[in-house]
Amino acid sequence: MRLENKKVIALVSDEFEDLELWYPVLRLREEGATVHIVGKEANKQYTGKYGVPVESDYAFSDISPEDYNGILVPGGWSPDKLRRYEEVLQFVRHMDEQKKTIGQICHAGWVLISAGILEGRNVTSTPGIKDDMMNAGANWSDEAVVKDGHIISARRPPDLPPYAKAFADHLANK
Repeated sequence: MRLENKKVIALVSDEFEDLELWYPVLRLREEGATVHIVGKEANKQYTGKYGVPVESDYAFSDISPEDYNGILVPGGWSPDKLRRYEEVLQFVRHMDEQKKTIGQICHAGWVLISAGILEGRNVTSTPGIKDDMMNAGANWSDEAVVKDGHIISARRPPDLPPYAKAFADHLANK
């Protein structure tokens, strides 16, 4: 399995977009990656926008981004909560500085905006936050998936197949 020795953080807070969390998590696990669900609290059940639950493996304070090869930021309303935690912003900044794989889909761009890493980057997101992305200095385009180095971005749930593949491909080559 090509991702057998890879570890990924999947960030979670209430009202995450159910498919945008679960689809990439399951896809990466199928390829052998260890994916840890990480939220403000460990062993807490978080509920997605459509009622699908997930239990966190770890709290933000329990992990170190140095131990991981990538990070997934799902969309939904969760990113608006996640970007308020300095630990989350530090995780994203660390991944960016180390050129580790960063995946963001839909409203997850808000987290990257708050981390201050989008200046001059090519990205996509839900069109609903297009202005936010551009105001943060990003070059936004309306495409299913945009890859800019180690940052993999996608618009919405119908883009999950090419997004998860692009994330897994990049992770495999790091």
